[in-house]
Amino acid sequence: MNVVLWIIASLLAAAFLAAGLMKVSQPKEKLAASGMEWTADFSANTVKLIGGLEILAAIGLILPAVVDIVPVLVPLAAVGLVLIMAGAALTHTRRKEFPMIAVNLVILVLAALVVWGRFGPYSFN
Repeated sequence: MNVVLWIIASLLAAAFLAAGLMKVSQPKEKLAASGMEWTADFSANTVKLIGGLEILAAIGLILPAVVDIVPVLVPLAAVGLVLIMAGAALTHTRRKEFPMIAVNLVILVLAALVVWGRFGPYSFN
């Protein structure tokens, strides 16, 4: 199960690093034109803040465990992703973008699995 948690955390980290970098490096209008219509509901600074949080979570999923410094940050980063995905699901629900809600919920469950595993039986003691 430890290997499965590493794989899930690595996939989440890669996805959120890419998504976060895109949000912080591109203007809101370009993001909206490329399929992130939800950005119209938020200020440019809020979109950049979300991107920054995604980048921090991606780093937090991997780096603390790899360098063995404060590894409790791994499940805390996963908790952050659970919260981000819950907010994303609420945003997509409000906008009636139902296919995106399923994606958000799958990612939320994967992040919750990392939370459970790393706070529970597969922690980095």
